[in-house]
Amino acid sequence: MLDKAKLSLRVSNAAFDDEIIDLIEAARLELIEAGVSGEKAMDDSDPLIKRAIITYVKANFGFDNPDYEKLNESFKSLKIHLSQSSDYHAIS
Repeated sequence: MLDKAKLSLRVSNAAFDDEIIDLIEAARLELIEAGVSGEKAMDDSDPLIKRAIITYVKANFGFDNPDYEKLNESFKSLKIHLSQSSDYHAIS
């Protein structure tokens, strides 16, 4: 997922790897807290999980992101969709 996130950010060096990894993990935790199963949140082959994580990373990477609001709303929308879909529910 790190390589996919870096590609989406147009980052080619390792200077920001720690920050990007932290954002990836934060996105996963937000999905889990919203009700997505941990197994699904860790599934990097799932296109909706990938899109949610990349959107979160793009919204929160760096400072003064002019696209923050739009990207954050997109992440929230994906998070809601995933948390309400029976295919992604955590078993209670």
